[in-house]
Amino acid sequence: MSSSLQKTLWQWSLPEQGIALYQADCLTAEVVEPGSVDLIVTSPPYNVDVAYGSHRDDLTYPEYLEFCEAWLHRCYEWLKPDGRFCLNIPLDKNKGGQQSVGADLTFLAKQVGFRYHSTIVWNESNISRRTAWGSWLSASAPYVIAPVELIVVLYKERWKKTSGSGVSDITPEEFMEWTNGVWAFNGESRKRVGHPAPFPLELPKRCIKMFSYVGDLVLDPFAGSGTTLLAAMMHGRRGIGIEIDRNYCELAKRRLEEYLRSRQFVLDIREENEVYEAT
Repeated sequence: MSSSLQKTLWQWSLPEQGIALYQADCLTAEVVEPGSVDLIVTSPPYNVDVAYGSHRDDLTYPEYLEFCEAWLHRCYEWLKPDGRFCLNIPLDKNKGGQQSVGADLTFLAKQVGFRYHSTIVWNESNISRRTAWGSWLSASAPYVIAPVELIVVLYKERWKKTSGSGVSDITPEEFMEWTNGVWAFNGESRKRVGHPAPFPLELPKRCIKMFSYVGDLVLDPFAGSGTTLLAAMMHGRRGIGIEIDRNYCELAKRRLEEYLRSRQFVLDIREENEVYEAT
């Protein structure tokens, strides 16, 4: 990697696992080689006034769409020609006015150059996004709010994947279940993870096993608490995370290190058992 690509506020890596985490703004970061990424899995800020440490989440809607167009351009630049993009976004939002976020960001992505493949509907079984009834039992002004999110599946130039190891690790049972475009699993606890808007490990795990090969490079330009990097490492992929907030970078680093320690503990126990069995 050239020296110009190493410019960032802070960085940390696990070279043996192929994992790198950078504190940087994804709009200006120079830490990813163009045309090098196999799969992007991310959930950008939703612009619903979440108290992030280093990001303003209360833009006007036109400002928010302008911001989204800018980072979508970066993602398009980073992907390989057969690269895929799993974009987790809300179906809609009602905070600050009703907006069709899912439709608008999908349209923007296509304007940038992405090609549309499909949309997975994620039913967040334990989360309700309802914040108001509107008019109770009246047709005057009722609100219809669906407690679901979307995972929009996009690609750069061609859908058929020809690069990479060609090694898949998805089981027949997983393939049968996950190719159904409605996924039902719980959301993640903010308190447990320590981040104001985490997504559950199950989300990047499914996207990574479905849409990438073992050894592929997975990127999350809004790395947050590091869940995408954790899923990548757990399933034999390389990973790059970009996160603007230093505290969230430290949180992601701790989560990855804790996983490695726990995995090493299990390996040590197995080796000890094998020694006992051999003697």
